[in-house]
Amino acid sequence: MADRHLIDVHVMLVRDDEVLLSRRRDTDPRFDGRWHLPSGKLDAGESVLDAAAREALEEIGVVIEHADLRHVHTVHANGSGVEPRLGLYFEVRRWSGEPVNREPEKCSELGWFGVDALPTDIIGYSAAGIAGHLAGESLGVLGW
Repeated sequence: MADRHLIDVHVMLVRDDEVLLSRRRDTDPRFDGRWHLPSGKLDAGESVLDAAAREALEEIGVVIEHADLRHVHTVHANGSGVEPRLGLYFEVRRWSGEPVNREPEKCSELGWFGVDALPTDIIGYSAAGIAGHLAGESLGVLGW
């Protein structure tokens, strides 16, 4: 069992009733070709708001102001990687720029999906955060 937890930030860009997802390229077959939210790990010395804005810029090329990041759900996950994780989900309805795939080595495409019509091959960790948010829940657990 791992002796620490990772902290992830997940960015839910919402346009009308659609959310932006990216299709992963991954050497791990559990994740390769599956949809997920733009996300990443919190770096040492970085706030969760800085991390969410950084990941959005790095992965999909949009600029997000801290004031436009609204924390909507937290997931305590086990089994979605080597170590347990705490995932913080931020809804964003305003940003600068048009989303583009800036990491083609990690992502094969971007797509907008209705929040009530998510793809069946979405990674469970992302799905749990979206579902928790839509249900109005502040906290969820996955894999414990």
